[in-house]
Amino acid sequence: MTMRAMLTGAAIGVVMGGVAVGVSAVAWPDPGTSNSRAETYRQLDLFAEVLARARADYVTEIDEAEAMEAAINGMLGSLDPHSSYLSAEDFSAMQVQASGEYGGLGIEVQMEDGFVKVITPMDDSPASRAGLESGDLLTAINGKPIVGLNIDDAVEDMRGPPGTEIIVSVMREGEDPFDVTMEREVIRPKSVDWKTIEEDVAYIRISTFNERTTDLLEDAFEGIADELGNRPAGIILDLRNNGGGLLDQAISVSDKFLSGGEVVSTIGRRPSDIARYNARSGEVFQNVPIVVLINNGTASASEIVAGALQDRGRATVLGMTSFGKGSVQTVIPLGSDRGAIRLTTSRYYTPSGRSIQATGIVPDTEVAQARVSEEEMARIRRFSEADLPNALTNEDGVEREIPHLPKEQPPEDYEGEDYQLDRALEVLRGGQMSATETPQAG
Repeated sequence: MTMRAMLTGAAIGVVMGGVAVGVSAVAWPDPGTSNSRAETYRQLDLFAEVLARARADYVTEIDEAEAMEAAINGMLGSLDPHSSYLSAEDFSAMQVQASGEYGGLGIEVQMEDGFVKVITPMDDSPASRAGLESGDLLTAINGKPIVGLNIDDAVEDMRGPPGTEIIVSVMREGEDPFDVTMEREVIRPKSVDWKTIEEDVAYIRISTFNERTTDLLEDAFEGIADELGNRPAGIILDLRNNGGGLLDQAISVSDKFLSGGEVVSTIGRRPSDIARYNARSGEVFQNVPIVVLINNGTASASEIVAGALQDRGRATVLGMTSFGKGSVQTVIPLGSDRGAIRLTTSRYYTPSGRSIQATGIVPDTEVAQARVSEEEMARIRRFSEADLPNALTNEDGVEREIPHLPKEQPPEDYEGEDYQLDRALEVLRGGQMSATETPQAG
């Protein structure tokens, strides 16, 4: 039985290894302290008494299995916003999603203040076509309030047979609440898309990191080379609204743009729990300048890629500060019919040794996608890892930048469709970036 580590909010994941253990193998806190063990038993006894009281005296008969699952989720949720219990059904659904095909709306979500918050709608999905946006709060599903549900229950309610309709109630900053009707479908996210722009620049968008992402990226490289007949003059790697995915895919994608050297490291609870992941020699399109696009929907695995290319001097990062999820969740199977737990087991670090937990990747060139006034800034609801309940703090004591007017915004008379993309092209053409890697010590 294997464990898999996760790098996303409520959907996808990341690293293999380890062995699941039974209850008899669980170590108590401070194993050498009998007082600690006695206190743990006392709390378990208290829990059993509370359950018995509820079973005997609650106004209606309770579903004990459901109550126990809620208790487990409550315990894990009190640790941090990304640890949770997965029922057997949810565990199976997670495995299907990580494989690159699943049923639903095509949306990455995270629980916040009792609501489901949209991290990002996936490209060409019912959610994106319906106009859902990063930061939207989902308050009800088919008229049933979400408040009080855990994230897994809310996600389960959003899933269903392809072709069935679902009505989602939405709260959006600055707008009256509204309903969105969508039709569920089989989601086969095309995690990599590409095109050439201005004849010689390759635009590559990665929307998620599933088991097919690196293979699709290699296909994109072949298509670019065939279409251009040679190397592109520059590459724009778009990681905006990419909620993350599999760690091994983040590493292998970074590997394509690097020639040797560290990509990311992870450190767990114990000093010995250190792992370092390096790129192999031989990058694709060596020395071709790269601009990486990010925004506050860029999270987890996509932050690993952006951080690696930024730290290694291989790319200029342009856009807005990313989400700031610098932790790794390991999915630990509990048995064929008992589901799994998703547990935060380590933090990850960029090649320079920095943690982006709660702070995010700060772009080299800060560029907003849309204009915003000082008055609007005061009303904007913050949307980042640092704002989630029980979020881990940055162990270096670094705090996320406070909301501020972006250093650069679209001109008032801008009539284009994608200002950040336009600026990325200007940066490539102007040479305002690193075209080669910075030498690494080690």
